[in-house]
Amino acid sequence: MKRRTAIIGGGTAVIGGFALAAEALKSPASTGGSPAQENPLALRDPRASPAARSVYRMLVALENAARDGRPGRTVIGQHVELHNELYNPDYGDRHGTKAPGYYYRKARDISGRLPGFLEVDLGPGYEQPGWAVGRPRSYSLATWPSGRTAWSYTDDAVDLATGVWFGLPRESVGTYNADGRQGRHDGSGDVLPDNGGGPAGLVGMSFHQPWPGSPVKGYRETLHGNSPAATDPGWIERVLSPGTTEHQALILDLSFLADHLGYLAEHDVPVLLRPYHEMNPAGGRPGFWWSGLPPERYQALWRTLYAYLVGSRGLHNLIFVWSPAAWDGVHGSKPWAYYPGTDYVDVVGVDDYSGGPDRPFGSGPWTKRWYDGLAGYGKPRVIAESFHVPLNAYQRRTLDITPWVLWTVWGQALTQHNVSGPQGMNTPQDVRTTYRSPQILTGGHGPAGPAGWSWASLHP
Repeated sequence: MKRRTAIIGGGTAVIGGFALAAEALKSPASTGGSPAQENPLALRDPRASPAARSVYRMLVALENAARDGRPGRTVIGQHVELHNELYNPDYGDRHGTKAPGYYYRKARDISGRLPGFLEVDLGPGYEQPGWAVGRPRSYSLATWPSGRTAWSYTDDAVDLATGVWFGLPRESVGTYNADGRQGRHDGSGDVLPDNGGGPAGLVGMSFHQPWPGSPVKGYRETLHGNSPAATDPGWIERVLSPGTTEHQALILDLSFLADHLGYLAEHDVPVLLRPYHEMNPAGGRPGFWWSGLPPERYQALWRTLYAYLVGSRGLHNLIFVWSPAAWDGVHGSKPWAYYPGTDYVDVVGVDDYSGGPDRPFGSGPWTKRWYDGLAGYGKPRVIAESFHVPLNAYQRRTLDITPWVLWTVWGQALTQHNVSGPQGMNTPQDVRTTYRSPQILTGGHGPAGPAGWSWASLHP
């Protein structure tokens, strides 16, 4: 196999201040495309925070280990839908509402190990009018109404992200709820998951944004068919045009996102931010309101978000993730025209709901079409959403063939086995096989990978 030049180190990939030796990695790797570019995060944002740079160096080093023909490692991730965990009794693998971070805990309940990456969702809200928060916080006092029960989950999202990066329970570092206790404005409360009290992994955030100007903030309002985009072709132009009512509504939505991200930035918590995902509809069936846009309008929307968060709000803790739907002709079309540009994207990925591990899409190995298709961008490649863990009874060599940098399981799919139909389900053994594989980087305080490695190594 032809050797490709890795951008960090030679025979050793340097990750966050420690060395990840090739012999510490266990699986053959697939190559494809050019090597990831040298530290493009610093080129995109010269003011990127030290923590964000450290995390990105890790992702690039893992990517280039695979591209170089050396064995790779994959960070196993778990998405949590906090609004559903807290307020929807029919959500997940048992009836009744659940403590925040239920599915973050669940991986450890099954395998004894925590995810190495946690993605929280800020949005779409829980069918409430207007944006709001739970209790008054430093990011909400001046702008957002507080004391509304169904919005308390946004506080959980910030708390849980902070707690994964720093550890729970922990000594106070100036952040609230260092002991993991999650109080609520109505006097109730929960305890966030104990992850060992020290740095426990990476964190990300998605933003299921209801259409700008929608009076209610809920999942229905994220959908194209329920938005003005479905009936008014001039609407998106007004959304993108400064000075219009529609543009002001967009900025209001983005300010809600920015206020929460800003709190994390104040405490130097780096965030893999994944906005406007699954933008490439197939067969004329757009899903979200942004997925029905012409590609150039989608690019303009992404760049507007970028300019506001990084330029206007000065957020330099962000790593931007672009994740189209799998371009299988059913869930998504070819996404290339939607790419916002290398100066606006740090990580590329795919939301893969095409078939399952027992019935993969096409004739090639499971996920390889998406892995190879994203290679040319020269960025770390991730499975941003999947119903399935990568290693299971049907697919034991997934990470040999496609050593993704990061693989994130969606919410309740970790254990709600029939979420994608009767085939390809995650059994408890599938979860254990994945989390205990030497190819996987898990989370929690303490060693998570090669000897001497810990998540604390990423903290500047």
